[in-house]
Amino acid sequence: MVFVRFLIPCFVIGTDTVFSCQNTDDFTDASSPGDIVIGGLFAVHSAMLRPEEYPIKPGIQNCAGFEIQIFLQTLAMIHAIEMINNSTLLPGVTLGYEIYDTCADVTKAMVSALKFLAKHNSSKDVVELKCNYSDYIPRIKAVTGASYSEVSMAVSRLLALQLIPQVSPASSAEILSDKIRFPSFFRTIPSDFHQTRAMAHLICESGWNWIGVIATDDDNGRFALESFGVQAMANNVCIAFKEMLPAYLSDNTFHSKVDHAIEKIVNETRVNVIVVFMRQFHVLRLFKKAIERNVNKIWIASDNWSAAVKISTIPGIRQLGTVVGFGFKSGNISTFQDYLRNLHEKPTDNNKFLREYIMLLSVCAHLEYHDFQMCISNQSQDDLLQNVENKHQIWRDDFLNANIEPGFIHGTILAVYAIAHAIKGKCKDRNCKDPSAFMPWELLEELKKVTIIDDDKEIKFDSNGDMSINYDVLLWKEIDGHVEITTMAEYDPEKGGFIFEDEEKKKEFLDLKKIQSTCSQHCRPGQMKKVTESPHTCCYECVYCPENHYSNQTDMDYCYRCNNKTYWAPVNSTTCYRKTIHFLTWTDWFAIFLLLLSAFGVVLVLLITVIFTKNVNTPVVKASGGLTVCYIILFSHFLIFLSTVFFIDEPTEFKCKTRQALFGISFALCISCILIKSLKILLAFSFDPKLQNFLKCVYKPVPTVVICTGIQVIICTFWLIFRTPFVEQNFSIPRAIILECNEGSIVAFGIMLSYIAALAFICFIFAFKGRKLPENYNEAKFITFGMLIYFISWVVFIPVYATTFGKYLPAVEIIVVLISNYGILCCTFFPKCYIIIYKQETNTKSAFLKMIYTYSTKSAGSVAGSQIYLDSKSSSSRATVSESCKSEKNSVNGNCHFQLPGQKLVKGRVLPKNTAGTMVRKRVSSI
Repeated sequence: MVFVRFLIPCFVIGTDTVFSCQNTDDFTDASSPGDIVIGGLFAVHSAMLRPEEYPIKPGIQNCAGFEIQIFLQTLAMIHAIEMINNSTLLPGVTLGYEIYDTCADVTKAMVSALKFLAKHNSSKDVVELKCNYSDYIPRIKAVTGASYSEVSMAVSRLLALQLIPQVSPASSAEILSDKIRFPSFFRTIPSDFHQTRAMAHLICESGWNWIGVIATDDDNGRFALESFGVQAMANNVCIAFKEMLPAYLSDNTFHSKVDHAIEKIVNETRVNVIVVFMRQFHVLRLFKKAIERNVNKIWIASDNWSAAVKISTIPGIRQLGTVVGFGFKSGNISTFQDYLRNLHEKPTDNNKFLREYIMLLSVCAHLEYHDFQMCISNQSQDDLLQNVENKHQIWRDDFLNANIEPGFIHGTILAVYAIAHAIKGKCKDRNCKDPSAFMPWELLEELKKVTIIDDDKEIKFDSNGDMSINYDVLLWKEIDGHVEITTMAEYDPEKGGFIFEDEEKKKEFLDLKKIQSTCSQHCRPGQMKKVTESPHTCCYECVYCPENHYSNQTDMDYCYRCNNKTYWAPVNSTTCYRKTIHFLTWTDWFAIFLLLLSAFGVVLVLLITVIFTKNVNTPVVKASGGLTVCYIILFSHFLIFLSTVFFIDEPTEFKCKTRQALFGISFALCISCILIKSLKILLAFSFDPKLQNFLKCVYKPVPTVVICTGIQVIICTFWLIFRTPFVEQNFSIPRAIILECNEGSIVAFGIMLSYIAALAFICFIFAFKGRKLPENYNEAKFITFGMLIYFISWVVFIPVYATTFGKYLPAVEIIVVLISNYGILCCTFFPKCYIIIYKQETNTKSAFLKMIYTYSTKSAGSVAGSQIYLDSKSSSSRATVSESCKSEKNSVNGNCHFQLPGQKLVKGRVLPKNTAGTMVRKRVSSI
């Protein structure tokens, strides 16, 4: 066949003019009589020509641009009606049809709608003006169409006057779901709400957020753009630019606006995805310009042109990029394909569309595909008629099958069957051969309840008059050098998700993510978006998550905050990390060091105990208060060393309560005993009678120790009862949790330490008083040093403890406890141990008595000398002590009484010769 190349499955066949309108009968383009007539409105031609004369006169102009795809929809309607007439769906009733060409123009469509409203069997096509159309019988009972939403909006408002049902297979504008404004409108497809949402989902799942939109400047384009804008915003997709192209090709600005749109696409280098809501003839012009400019993008096609074979076969379409579109899910249309194969046998008398198609096919069949457009644009009506006379009729049924858009064909057939089922419901108990058997408004109510079985699935209109069917996600891909339109996935509007037939299809879908179309680079996990000065939220900077914050996904608007108590995160983190629990463990080197010091202290206590036990009868041990007092003091030192163990390892309630109480009571016991020793020493070597009397009253060893220690026990008991220490988690360190003991009450802790300090201070005062003791019996001086060490260590402890935090805080207290405990232990017992071990010659009774005798003699001489010095300074009227005693014979056993002038009687003592020996014996017995 010499015309094989012609049979490429997509092109627009058209003429400059088509059969001028001479009378009203010329409006009808295809018709067939029947008992019940259904109207059809299809834009078989893409444009209505504008008059060139001036001034413009009202009239119906000629149409141009034959649309094969919509011509096929008219054939689908005719085929469906013929199928119904040949079936048992409407027994005894024949359906007829009147199909009109709207030429994609509202004005032309309104003229056709007026014919539909004309009264039945009227000699003239006149619409009667009435207040009530309930009994009005128009020439048709229902309408199928129109092809475009803008036309359907206008026609539906007119048909609503008589509530004539209108079922469209193609008008998808969301506004048509409004049953208040369009009460008689139905459609066999979903509204654009679902399509724009599906587009937004596709864009979002592909990782795109910076896109461009091009739409026609008509009702359909504006409503689609508005709906898509809402869906895009809901899916965090930003529209970089919006371009509106004139709805009519005859508009003088059309080409300049196409150029401007292409320039915008070229300049927006970050925009690699373009959404197109346009009619097919608009897309043809746009793509030709884009091919000339070598534009390569991803194009998201609306249902108007997603399955348009005439666009997919444009020369150079492959270099344009990738086309992904949404088309209506199709059912089985095999019977229609068979119908097309036998179309050449059908009569053409009542079908102007078919006659025109045959004429155009004959004229242009000898040309290659690339010359089709020139053929279409250069043919005039006269040339068309003349050329047809010289051409043999050539018929290729496969050409029409190749140009089928299954979704629209299936939708058209569904529309006719929906009307037929509604008619069946009305004709159950009526004679439907009678035109007045039912009115259109009654058919409208029946249509709302219609259920159609399609491919074993029940389909019906929802409350908005829409049919909920799925979308096919179409992918244009190159196969054997040609661009084929394939089904990549299916979109379910109800569930809002994509369905894939197999893994290969899913891979094709995922491959779309390889193309980047974003205003900004994707923020990696660990980063978040920081909005810039751009008005679009998709344009941002990526900044690191701050400390203790994280992000685990790409393009996060903000970073999640970690639970600061138990988790932490570094800067630029993708997760939170659990904080490590810190405390002073047994294995810590510093803890080991402190434990060794404590253990060494315990060893010293045991050694001293052994030394004192072996030398229990020596003067040094006896002078230290005896073995019982030493044992008590050593035992308290042992408990203090032992208390340090409770400061180490994981804190528990028991440890927190025990460590401070044990330390406080043990220290109080230790210092109480040392206080008794200080009092005893001072009492033994004090020569001041007043001080001696006071010391004799105070010196009660057992009660004093019990009372002093008991007060500390009471303090600790109240502390443990009312504000007991407890285990606390310290979160002050960013990456760690410090387990520590909260003392419960700092006041109670302070009172405990202050009480020990008070005891130590009293002990210090008494020891200081007795610091000038015999050279070999210098215990008071060492007690004084021990108390000074205690004071210094705890004075230093307070600021250090207040400013230290972390797991080594217990170690600070351990150090202070060890220093003060070692200081008192060493100062109390080391000098005695030194004498016991290295100065054994001084640790005898004779040496001890000699040392005390020498000290007492010196002390007694000092006291007598002081007394004589004072007496010598007395008034001359006073007599000496001895003379007074002799002359006045007031002496009794060496005692005398005398009175100074102006003073009371003073009792004095005359020291006999053996006074020194007597004092020595008394001091020894006291010690």
